[in-house]
Amino acid sequence: MTESNLELVRQGFEALREGDPDALEPFIHPDFEVTTPPQLAAEPDTYRGLDGVRRYFASFYEAMDRIRFEAEEFIPIGDLVVVEAILRTRGRSTGIETEQRVALVYELKDGKACRISVHATVDEAVAAARSAGGHA
Repeated sequence: MTESNLELVRQGFEALREGDPDALEPFIHPDFEVTTPPQLAAEPDTYRGLDGVRRYFASFYEAMDRIRFEAEEFIPIGDLVVVEAILRTRGRSTGIETEQRVALVYELKDGKACRISVHATVDEAVAAARSAGGHA
């Protein structure tokens, strides 16, 4: 893996620090796709392109007034990057704070995120990345 893939994913997390999906625009490939699986999402769906990223966050902001993805670890596997992260939210009307651990496998193309697969654990994400051969 090139160190640049790891650095690009880190920069994407930094850009998202304030929860503004438009900050991700320089990091999202036109062919971008992520699917939130039913076992990890209240409303599973597939999101494509920057418009999909915006739609994903808009659905959150209907119920939440704060959303943060905090990366804890970046694991390079071939050309892929596994990220252990925590999704932290706060309910708009309740003020209740929640957190959910997730593991994300990033595939990059032309220096931008092209695909993210979402997993419940780092072990699952690492296994998926290794079975993909570490190549997008």
